[in-house]
Amino acid sequence: MSLNLDGIIGDSPALAEVFKVLGKVAPTDSTVLVTGESGTGKELLVRALHHNSSRHKGAFVPINCGAIPKELLESELFGHEKGAFTHAIRNRPGRFELADGGTIFLDEIGEMDLSLQVKILRALQEKEIERVGGTVVKKVDVRVVAATNRDLEDEVKAGRFREDLFYRLNVIPLKLPPLRERGNDILLLAEHFLAGHCTSKERKPLDILEEAKRMLLTYSWPGNVRELENFMERLSILCDSSEVGPEDLPDKIFHDIGETPLKKVVEVEPMRPAGFAWPALKDMEDKGLKLKEFLEAIEGRLLAEALEKADGVKNKAAELVGIKRTTLIEKLKKRDLL
Repeated sequence: MSLNLDGIIGDSPALAEVFKVLGKVAPTDSTVLVTGESGTGKELLVRALHHNSSRHKGAFVPINCGAIPKELLESELFGHEKGAFTHAIRNRPGRFELADGGTIFLDEIGEMDLSLQVKILRALQEKEIERVGGTVVKKVDVRVVAATNRDLEDEVKAGRFREDLFYRLNVIPLKLPPLRERGNDILLLAEHFLAGHCTSKERKPLDILEEAKRMLLTYSWPGNVRELENFMERLSILCDSSEVGPEDLPDKIFHDIGETPLKKVVEVEPMRPAGFAWPALKDMEDKGLKLKEFLEAIEGRLLAEALEKADGVKNKAAELVGIKRTTLIEKLKKRDLL
């Protein structure tokens, strides 16, 4: 049976090894611990694990353990009874109950407080939970998959993570390789993201020149797939020509690969007057755009430049272009710039 990889793109040997393990473990109910650097796509892999399991018709319930304050996380995981604490005005099921019959994904589990780790261990071992403020023990049929970008063995040695929970989670370890170890997957992903963002922004597809491809393959991608996708979105907005060349790449890539940054050559038409020049009909024709698309593109570039100049502060960006903050946000949402 072929795997449903849920949109995971890549055919590198490093990723093929991951898929091999995924194919073996998915049909089982074993607990899986997915590790890997931030931005490698751990949640995509866990979703693929669920979709290829016998629980695929059940719920897939993710929760980011690092994004919820520790005093609220217990209630999110196990639910609470009415009156258990201030503002607990009704009974509320937790994520474990919602995932009954399916899969619960404990993302960033390395951030979880030690006191809560004990309750997670019980849920794993006994398949039962107890709501905050409750006295009734509830049985839950849940497959637990956890993920972290931390080295949990180091966390155990440092006393920040329970050893018994680590071994209970680490039944099947799945390590997602960083993007820099995935070879040509970098280009497959780059072209996929670039095409998608060009389509969503209603501009013609961009081609990546061979020299730019070489540099993308050499760069270390510390932010992994997430960094690559964000960079391709930026190119879909800021690249002036129909091709992405080395001059379109940021200085950080040049520095990372040990090369000198290029200064982008700007072609100047000799007949244009010095100083400010209004866009001409030829500019619109060169871009292959109609008037509405051309004006949208100009506005999009100005908004992106204002955001960059304002360091992402929307109030400041709105002031720079002379519009209200709410108007700016509407325009950014329209262009998928938020």
